[in-house]
Amino acid sequence: MFWFTGMHNPKLQLLVHGENIASSSVSLTYPGVKLLKVNKVENPNYLFLDLTIAPAAKAGKFPINFAVNGKKIFTYTYELKNRDKSAGRIQGVTNKDFIYLLMPDRFSNGDKSNDVVQGLAETALNRDSMYYRHGGDIQGVINHLDYLKDLGITTIWMTPEIENDMPHASYHGYAVTNHYKIDPRYGTNALYKKYVELAHAKGLKVIKDIVHNHIGTQHWFYKDLPMKSWLNQWPKYTQTSYRDQTVMDIHASAADRKQMLDGWFVPSMPDLNQRNPYVQNYLTQNHIWWIEYAGIDGLRLDTYGYNDPVYMADWALKVQAEFPHLSVFGETLVTAVANQAFFTGGNTVNRGFDTHLQGITDATLKDAIYEGINGKNGWVDGINRLYATLAHDFLYKNPNTNCIFLDNHDMSRFYSMVDEDFDKYKMGMSILLTMRGIPQMYYGTEILMKNFSNPDGLIRSDFPGGWEGDKKDKFVADGRTNKENEAFNFVKTLANFRKNSAALQTGKLMQFVPQDDIYVYFRYNAEPKGTVMVVVNNTEKEKTLNTDRFAERTTGITSAKNVITGENIEFKNIKVPAKTTLVLELN
Repeated sequence: MFWFTGMHNPKLQLLVHGENIASSSVSLTYPGVKLLKVNKVENPNYLFLDLTIAPAAKAGKFPINFAVNGKKIFTYTYELKNRDKSAGRIQGVTNKDFIYLLMPDRFSNGDKSNDVVQGLAETALNRDSMYYRHGGDIQGVINHLDYLKDLGITTIWMTPEIENDMPHASYHGYAVTNHYKIDPRYGTNALYKKYVELAHAKGLKVIKDIVHNHIGTQHWFYKDLPMKSWLNQWPKYTQTSYRDQTVMDIHASAADRKQMLDGWFVPSMPDLNQRNPYVQNYLTQNHIWWIEYAGIDGLRLDTYGYNDPVYMADWALKVQAEFPHLSVFGETLVTAVANQAFFTGGNTVNRGFDTHLQGITDATLKDAIYEGINGKNGWVDGINRLYATLAHDFLYKNPNTNCIFLDNHDMSRFYSMVDEDFDKYKMGMSILLTMRGIPQMYYGTEILMKNFSNPDGLIRSDFPGGWEGDKKDKFVADGRTNKENEAFNFVKTLANFRKNSAALQTGKLMQFVPQDDIYVYFRYNAEPKGTVMVVVNNTEKEKTLNTDRFAERTTGITSAKNVITGENIEFKNIKVPAKTTLVLELN
């Protein structure tokens, strides 16, 4: 373990774990470093050391001495390292980016030597089972960085890479057993840092997925709790209600709110007590450590609504003080725009504080896109749902920082949700890549991977070609079917257009009330050149769109280019085929 010089916050709290370590006295001597306090807790196997590190402190190693009755029994050599101020680190992820979400165990096996690691609780490797480990790893992702760049991806988000040494089905990464260690089946800390550096060298950014709310039951500090209040304890096992409304409901029962926030997610994931200041320090410092160590660009916060709100606001301030350019968004799988907006920064009504959370995972927009594609048009249904959902953007301080998506590792895949209708697939992808916010695509969507989320393992299938001996390699065109190549090229065309479209990257959104079952929106900047017009026809009939209605965005426009086909069309009465989203760059 080590820390860094020149941090904004001079305070550092070290957790020391060892048999009866609390019987020791502690001392250290190093210029610029002071040991302010030695904290003893309920469990004598723990000490928490409060240090301050002066701005002038230099990088270097120094001993921390432990003694009993004046006799030294142990010395730990601790290190301070200089902060890495290299260009291109910690860039932030914005609405200029396109995120690719993948599960490292299921994407590609780049190093077979780490498939099975002796000494871990799970040593089975079985690709025929949806719940066992399959062998994918960080090297596998490194091997396919060029594939992602060619596709038009700008940012990679992996589900958690840190150690999940659980007996079974922890391949997803959300049951951490060591916060400071990459799971050895994925690689090493050094390899993870190298992965970030290689991604940056190719113009790709990296998001790290972190979990504040819970740990795995095999975590070393669960097996030997520092104190009872380290976890949210109940007289008997109590599961969260999953009712996010209780956090914001001004009429809510205190007991209901407590069950939502303090109840355990599942029996194998103990719920951390984030009101405990020692837990707070441990989590916050760990996240700061990873950001500085690896130079990542953004964080995705798992199960955001289940965390203690006051702590999360303090966490955001501390992390952003160290890394002003870092981007952060929280997982909020809820059912209404107001619920999502409640968690975001700037919404202090009925809270008394600001969460300082930049954005959320926009599940309500996802639902509205599905309704717009699959639903039957009505006053509030079908395509009108999409319009109405976006009309609530006034609730957000900045809706452009929301992460928008069609599916992820916890829900049925997009292609299955549109009944494997390729026209609807193209409609949805067109909306995703032209809408406000930061678009995220789940791995394999570009090659029409499918399946429903019951059971979850089916939506987490291996990417074909990621393993030596796979019958088909869908990382290359020759391994894909004609339709898969058509899907891949469709996404690639839109994604790479988006890379060079100022309107889609930084432009405002203007939408028009749907008429005649046609929904139209524009992405635009002050300079009219490059304005993008999106026309959605979710019906079974071809429609003709008269453009006179859109004069406030189209004055002087005489033609437009179809971004997908490259065809130039006259900008007057535009024919919109059935089940089509037209993406037009105005000339």
